[in-house]
Amino acid sequence: MASDGDGDGGAGRAWPKRTDARRNEKTLLEAAAAIFVTAGVDAPVRDIAARAGVGTGTIYRHFPTRADLIIAVYRHQVEACAEAGPALLATSETPHAALGQWINLFVDFLVTKHGLAGVLQSDSAGFDTLHAYFLDRLVPVCAELLQAAADSGEIRSDLDAYALMRGVGNLCIGADSDPRYDARRLVELLVAGLRRAR
Repeated sequence: MASDGDGDGGAGRAWPKRTDARRNEKTLLEAAAAIFVTAGVDAPVRDIAARAGVGTGTIYRHFPTRADLIIAVYRHQVEACAEAGPALLATSETPHAALGQWINLFVDFLVTKHGLAGVLQSDSAGFDTLHAYFLDRLVPVCAELLQAAADSGEIRSDLDAYALMRGVGNLCIGADSDPRYDARRLVELLVAGLRRAR
């Protein structure tokens, strides 16, 4: 604490550092997520560092272990997906369009999640905590999007957010190992099929 200095001047200088640290961490997490999509969660740290424009030491300073980094990416992606829901509702042409765009983001998130279970298999309590966090943050967002689309008359009103997310997740299984399987196309068909018959 003493390094922040005494008086207002020291406190004033501390805030920009915290803001920079948050921005740097966000950059690292976005770089790691992008690398994980193309190379998996076992990708070399130097590749992540290169994409983020930092040295490997910076990554280890923020995330001492690979599991720390993977969990942080997971949480970062959950938060980004959760925050996107209300933003899409506010800016999309219709609630159904917002739902479709959000589901696309959710699919992107599922892709970055590949390999997480393997990293955490020795710590089932840690995985359970992350799964609960995932449900707590994303199911209400999906429910809000479904409700808005139902209120506008675009979709049926008896759809369950958890069931829809589970269905999307199941459609994404195996998409990374079979180039002939287009999970995103099937998810698009699922979302289109939610519409009420006119």
